[in-house]
Amino acid sequence: MNLKSKTALAALALIASTAAMAQAAAPVPDYTLAYNVGAVSQYRFRGIEQTSGKPAIQGGVDFAHKNGVYLGAWASNVNWVKDFNAATQGDYEVDLYGGYKAEIMPGLGYDLGLITYQYPGNNSGAAGTPGAGGFTKADTTEIYFGLSYSVLSFKYSQSMGDFLGNLNSNGSRYMELAANFDLGDGYTLTPHVGRQTVPNQNIAGGVGVAAVTDGTAANYTDYALTLAKDFGNGWSATLAAVGTDAKDRGFYQTTPIANNGNLNRFLGSSAAVVGVKYSF
Repeated sequence: MNLKSKTALAALALIASTAAMAQAAAPVPDYTLAYNVGAVSQYRFRGIEQTSGKPAIQGGVDFAHKNGVYLGAWASNVNWVKDFNAATQGDYEVDLYGGYKAEIMPGLGYDLGLITYQYPGNNSGAAGTPGAGGFTKADTTEIYFGLSYSVLSFKYSQSMGDFLGNLNSNGSRYMELAANFDLGDGYTLTPHVGRQTVPNQNIAGGVGVAAVTDGTAANYTDYALTLAKDFGNGWSATLAAVGTDAKDRGFYQTTPIANNGNLNRFLGSSAAVVGVKYSF
């Protein structure tokens, strides 16, 4: 091979290398906008039933800027405002949230934000309802802070005002620890444990329900193990085993509402929850 041929090959190699680098360094979009819609066999929030053990249709939208700022909205049907707070209105949940995510160092990230859980039209605690005077408005706002490292994540949330209609519950707290294990072939396994504390909550007790008079009636631990499968093209499915230790701590539906009649239904029992979601 003569010098001219070597020079030509070197030039071709340089061009190919430059093209590959240019492709690898494609500009990051300023922002992303993603949508999702799905269904679950029942909706659980922090281990507690939200739909009386019945299916829920859910969907959301998420905006994320490359500088770390994000905003989102999510919605689902619910029953708990009627089941537990003995309201006569409040069939939907709409969550609005926003925050900022960044890395402290490679592999170690944090997330700081605010979320408000809204139940449009709910009359929790209103005069003329079975729960009048025993609850406040169900709408709730929380601030949160999270840390993530490798497969592990931790999140702390605290309410700003009463929590989900519980009287005198300002400052309710939730701490959760989770891990996300990639099993390959689109499968992930996520163990989770959380601790909810709601101050100043007591129950008088009754048949099958022990009295709690030290203000801890709404404190409990929840746990879950979720297997997820990404099928590609936006489709995914989940199978979760969920449960709580909330039994005998007041999580019973004790007022039979005309549209469901779930007298004495325990809202924190163990269950398997199946879900499917399409993201686009």
